[in-house]
Formats: sequence, structure tokens, C-alpha cells
Amino acid sequence: MRVLLIGANGYLGRFVADRLLADPAVQLTALGRGDDADVRFDLASGSPGALTRFLDAVHPGVVVNCAGAIRGGARELTRHNTVAVATVCEALRRSGCGARLVQIGCGAEYGPSQPGSSTAEDAVPRPGGPYGVSKLAATELVLGSGLDAVVLRVFSPVGPGTPAGSPLGRLAEAMRRAMQTGDGELKLGGLGVQRDFVDVRDVARAVHAASLSAAQGVINIGSGRAVRLRDAAGTLARVAGYGGALHELDGPPGHLRSAVGHPRGDSDHAPPVTYPYPDGCGSWQQADVRTARDRLGWRPRINLEESLADIWMEAACRI
Repeated sequence: MRVLLIGANGYLGRFVADRLLADPAVQLTALGRGDDADVRFDLASGSPGALTRFLDAVHPGVVVNCAGAIRGGARELTRHNTVAVATVCEALRRSGCGARLVQIGCGAEYGPSQPGSSTAEDAVPRPGGPYGVSKLAATELVLGSGLDAVVLRVFSPVGPGTPAGSPLGRLAEAMRRAMQTGDGELKLGGLGVQRDFVDVRDVARAVHAASLSAAQGVINIGSGRAVRLRDAAGTLARVAGYGGALHELDGPPGHLRSAVGHPRGDSDHAPPVTYPYPDGCGSWQQADVRTARDRLGWRPRINLEESLADIWMEAACRI
């Protein structure tokens, strides 16, 4: 099976590439903007016709799209998350390769949900920010394309390679600084939010399973369990061996005086910050993952403590 992987150098894409390369039946070709891609192509600015010519030449059986942007203004997010997917869909429609499309969506497409609830695929999406809107628009393009396609709505990916700018990445960096300076107190803000964390390696397994399956439509990929960021911080402190005190700064989102991870003494000089999870999903998100189990035979295997330990190992290497 020849697989064309778009976005192989991104956070998710790197692990998807590793997983696919481990399958001896897969021939992998990477397409992206970086110099180390097998083929350099910018989805946001390249034409569907040029991509069609490449598809006809390579003739993949599966196209996996892990490319996209998670930060930026509405225009940039639309260009990289929506226009890019429109290019992929149009190229696949024009091509004679007949490839299956596995599109990586996100839990932010759903928007805020009721605390205590699990969000299933039939929930009406109401994204609360431009990122979720741009990803939802991409999902709708895929679902309306008439292609053999599946969209994996990935909730909050964690594990090795977690970006330093993410909430858990900032927590690890703050703890690293505190341990390096001998600071016995760490002030943290906005830890009341609860998210469904899923290890990036489990996400890669789901992509592999979706590539081999005939499943179509939308499938949630998460752990099926919401975890409070405050509890994740406590687990991270334990695996890191940080014996200092964790103090949560009170205050509603948008009025926090300190971002996640400002050590003692910094908060008085820290600029005002926004909600630590600016994904437009409010205080709670938890996936219903029964469809992934039933249609892909997929279940998460890696628990949050192991994911956090791997995040810490990378942070500790910077000491």
C-alpha cells in the first residue's frame, strides 16, 4: 500500500510517519513545505492541478493529511486549515488514483460542551474560536467531497514532542525552571479546565487503523476521560520529582494575573494573559470514543502519567 503523508514534519505527522514506516506493507511518500520532504509542496498556495499531476504520478492508495496550523489569525488559520484541505479534495477528485483520504480534524470543532458529558460524533459542532471554525470548515469540505474519506477528530494530544507553547508544555518548562533555580513554590494559573488528553502515539495508531479500514465520516480519537489540568500538574510534579508547593492563582479566565507556569516572583511583572486553553472549548471536553472502538478496533493504550513522563524527560534534557 502506497501512502502519501502530508505534514510529516508536524507534531502529529512525525509519529504517524513512524507508525506507517513500521508497517512493512506500507510504501510512504512525504509531501510538505520542508526541505526534508520527499516532495516539496505548499497546500495553502499550490494549485489543485499541480497536486493532481503529482497524485497521478505517485498513485497512492491512501492520502493522510496531518498538515495545518494551530495558531495565528483567522486569515492564516483559514488558509492553512481550510483552503489547503480544499486543494487536497479537489486534486483527489481530479486524479485517477482513487485514493482514500484520512483527514486529521480536532476536538475544537465541537466547541464548549456540558460538564460531565461525553461528546459523540453526532453532536452539533459549535466551535468557539477561529481555529475550531477553520477545522470544522475543512471537515465539511471532506464530508461533502464524495471521496472515500474519514475525519479523525483528535482531542488533546500529549506525549513526546508536545510543543513548549502548549499548556502541558508550559507546565513542564515552568517546573524545569523552578527545579533549576531551587524555587520551592510554583504559581500556576487557569488549572480548572478539563480536557481529554490522548497520547500522540495512540493517535498515530488510530491513523494507521483508519488507513486500512473502510470507515467513513467522523470518528473521535481521545481517551474518553476528562482530566483537570490541576491534576495533570500534580502528576507532572510527581514524575519530575518536584517537591515544591503548587499554588493555583484564583480568578476567572481572562482575569488571571499569571499564565500557566510563572514561578514565584514573576507574577507581579507578568503581562495579562488569556485563557490557558484558547481553543474555544470552555471548561470541559471529553470524547465519546465508542465509534473508534467499533469501527477501527482502536483503543487508547498509553495512560496520561506515561505521556507526562515523556514530556518531562524532554524538558529535563534542557536543564
